[in-house]
Amino acid sequence: MTAAADVTAAEVFAGRTAVITGASSGIGAGLAREAARLGMKLVLADIAADRLALFAEELRAGGAEVESVVTDVSVPASVEALADTAYTRFGTVDLLVNNAGIMALGYSWEIPAERWDAMLRVNIGGYVNGIRAFVPRMLERGEKAWVVNVSSVGGLLPSPLMAPYSVTKFGTLALTESLYHEMRMKQAPIQVSVVTPGSVRSEIFSAARPGTTAPPEVTAFGEHLQNLADEHGLTPEEHAGRVFRMVAEGKYWAIPQPEQLFPALQPRTDMILAQENPRLQPG
Repeated sequence: MTAAADVTAAEVFAGRTAVITGASSGIGAGLAREAARLGMKLVLADIAADRLALFAEELRAGGAEVESVVTDVSVPASVEALADTAYTRFGTVDLLVNNAGIMALGYSWEIPAERWDAMLRVNIGGYVNGIRAFVPRMLERGEKAWVVNVSSVGGLLPSPLMAPYSVTKFGTLALTESLYHEMRMKQAPIQVSVVTPGSVRSEIFSAARPGTTAPPEVTAFGEHLQNLADEHGLTPEEHAGRVFRMVAEGKYWAIPQPEQLFPALQPRTDMILAQENPRLQPG
């Protein structure tokens, strides 16, 4: 971020309260660190209790005000409890970041039904639960607030061997745009933004590594994606800085790595308009 953009983000967000799901690692941890750096109060949610506690202590040691809440975003009551804790601790929530997500790799018909179900419940249901728990309270307050949903370049560019991820990230785009229009219909002071990360250094692909019985092309595909993230991805902190700058500027589309999206997006758009058969873009 430039110094001017940094000041703008700090002016917008300093002293406000952020709730971030999936906050203890990867993109979520980067967003939490940037929010702390900007002077925000933090409510961090994750299902990984030990990792979440360690991360919260790290941020507190740096001077941040942090509440950590072990949360299963796929369970509505768990997200309602997260909201109750956030409002009890800090009185209000200004920024909700729906980020928690999981990954699965494999052929669509070989990914187990329970894994498909888990990804739908977490990657889509978790965002819906966040909206249901926090947006009514934001509307009742009637002051400026933000809802930020993390999708992916994979929400615009479907991929083989990761169909559940593509499905849920496409769904995130639809959910977020619907929410954006609904806030305009309500004339609410709630800004809605969607984030489309490209390659970011994290362990998401390693964590989704298929078992030893997986076809070799599936294993190789996962290793390729992890190598791309390791070698060419932004750090989570770099990614977060770009996201906060764009959200502070009022952007709906927070596209931190346009160079990874736009060259493939135009050919895909042309393909759809010409009603041609799908074709994969290099990557």
